[in-house]
Amino acid sequence: MVSEKRSKYIMVGIVAFSVLFASLSFYFYQAFFSPNTLVEADTPVSFYIRTGSDFETVRDELVNQGIVQDLLTFSFVAKVMKYQERVLPGHYRIPPRLSNRELVTLLRSGRQTAVNVTFNNVRVDTDLAEKITRNLEMEEEDFLDLLRDTVLISRYGFEKETILSIFIPNTYQVFWNVSPEGLFDRMYKEYERFWTDERKAKAATLGMSQKEVSTLASIVQAETAKADERPRVAGVYINRLRINMALQADPTLVFALGDFEIKRVLNVHKEIDSPYNTYKHVGLPPGPINLPEISALDAVLNPESHGYLYFCAKDDFSGYHAFATNLRDHMNNARRYQNALNRSKIYK
Repeated sequence: MVSEKRSKYIMVGIVAFSVLFASLSFYFYQAFFSPNTLVEADTPVSFYIRTGSDFETVRDELVNQGIVQDLLTFSFVAKVMKYQERVLPGHYRIPPRLSNRELVTLLRSGRQTAVNVTFNNVRVDTDLAEKITRNLEMEEEDFLDLLRDTVLISRYGFEKETILSIFIPNTYQVFWNVSPEGLFDRMYKEYERFWTDERKAKAATLGMSQKEVSTLASIVQAETAKADERPRVAGVYINRLRINMALQADPTLVFALGDFEIKRVLNVHKEIDSPYNTYKHVGLPPGPINLPEISALDAVLNPESHGYLYFCAKDDFSGYHAFATNLRDHMNNARRYQNALNRSKIYK
């Protein structure tokens, strides 16, 4: 009798244990392997972990952004996998329907996805700092401080007037949490990559340094937005440099004045006392007046060979220019443009 009763207890215990084991096994399986991210979504989403974040911050953001559906199972798996001890900052692309195990593995690995950094239409260092850091964790003020750090600049072989030459306008992929120093160094490597042996040889043929090419290219870019016209404009300025003639480039005056709203340069503007006044000073200014695009840099390195010394806007308002080899023809071109401008104002 006692033996039968004991057998029943044992049997009940075995059944209870089996049920409990099965339940726990099912829970563990569900917690580790069932989909728990973006369950209703179709596309991956970006998730950013700021430098210095702890596990609680990451967990809360995953829930607040609707990425993780079941907070309890995620927290359990994260604890088992010791994610609390390895929270790595960065930008992560999280696909839909990842399991907790897959999500924690991704975040623990630090396998972040690079972001695009794009900058163009830059005139001064504050423009660059704002645009280059727009998609990054760093503050633009921190990067601006580096641009103005004379000790750092000198280590790269540049001066405060020429440091912007390092930055070639383009789209680059970098890690979201890159440091200001890391980004600066990356841009210098891109600069070195741009200046191939072929480009260096072309600069040497012109008798110009890489910095001087960048400076002239910035003037060419400011003079014409037409990429196919830039080699011709570059040729004009190179002709002037060769005969020691003042460049007389209006955009350098605008830069010297620091007033980029000026629509028309007047004689009074030409009196400014500045090394960027190319009406008063022969040769190139101390540094670039903007960040020249690759098309402008290559235009200087591959200038059109001609005898032009002058150019002014065409009277058809196409954005192109009329070129001349002598001052008389240039004045005629300028008069035609001015007359067309006056007519447009009358009939406007």
